[in-house]
Amino acid sequence: MRTAAERRAALRRAKARLDTLHLYRRPVRIGHVRVVVAPWAFRWVPPLRRFDGYATHVVILMRRPDLDDDLLTHELCHVWQMQHHPIRMPLSYVLTGYARNRYEAEARRAVDLTR
Repeated sequence: MRTAAERRAALRRAKARLDTLHLYRRPVRIGHVRVVVAPWAFRWVPPLRRFDGYATHVVILMRRPDLDDDLLTHELCHVWQMQHHPIRMPLSYVLTGYARNRYEAEARRAVDLTR
């Protein structure tokens, strides 16, 4: 996923995987979503240090350019979740933490079901 075209193709593959699931009313929209390979962010931002990927509403940060499609699918699932629950989903990490978070479990399950 070194070039923008490769990252876009990987994003389309992840979307195709998630499109086979019916977790939400509408399929995930990727028109404004960008994949950014930013190893510096994972070094310099302490909360990100333990992750290999991180999703916001419109940006998926990746630690390394050579990560597999499973991680991108997992992070795109988080984007999909935020498209349907833009406040509740991010807030859930504050309220329940990471380990017991239902959205984390759902993203892991989405990867497993589409592998």
